[in-house]
Amino acid sequence: MAPAWANGPTAPATPGLTEIPDAELGAMRGRYIVGDNRVAWFGVTMVSNWVTSSGQTLQGAMRLGFDLRGGKPDVSFQPSVTITEPTAAVATAGGPREVDGSGLANVGGLVQSVQVAGDGNLARNGLQLKVREGAVPDGIATGATTTVAETASGGASARAALDGGGARILLQVAGQGVAEQWIDARSIGQSIRLAGDGQAVGNQLQLDLLRQSVPASQSVHQNLVQAIGMTRAGGI
Repeated sequence: MAPAWANGPTAPATPGLTEIPDAELGAMRGRYIVGDNRVAWFGVTMVSNWVTSSGQTLQGAMRLGFDLRGGKPDVSFQPSVTITEPTAAVATAGGPREVDGSGLANVGGLVQSVQVAGDGNLARNGLQLKVREGAVPDGIATGATTTVAETASGGASARAALDGGGARILLQVAGQGVAEQWIDARSIGQSIRLAGDGQAVGNQLQLDLLRQSVPASQSVHQNLVQAIGMTRAGGI
């Protein structure tokens, strides 16, 4: 870091570097192109699975997409939830405990949390980001009107929904805990809170960023406009 010069001579100029005045920087604004590609589609895929100690199976899933090729985002949303009861009774182990995850409401950004108060549990959070180029995925219905999918059975509930300005999956088993995933303007999060024994829970979240290259003719046009603008700025 350069030393501060207070009540004395100005700092000597660094060889080869010249400070650009604010007025000149202002004249440059908007004259440059960032890359030769653009974001064509942004997608979020969430899947949460839970197998209880009694053999009950819960799943919540959703696919959220933003098609940006037309300038204005075209939003798609596909939620699904299932609960399957065991075909035969399975002995449960231990009793319920208490787990408090209220502190997660005070955290922003990327959040991953596992809290376990029991024995013989399995819990996993996984997040993956993919940036690639190519065609927008097929089979994604845009303008979908379904915003909530939910079901409940045998003391368990599963919900996948667009609400409160974000998307969320929530799995709950009475006396055993909660598993959830969400994405909103404040944070992206995964949380597992288990208060029983012998539970197996997993959250998986994938973010897809699809870039679409600008056609060669359009790229040439943009570069030409940029060159003309720079020429005018130079007074030629």
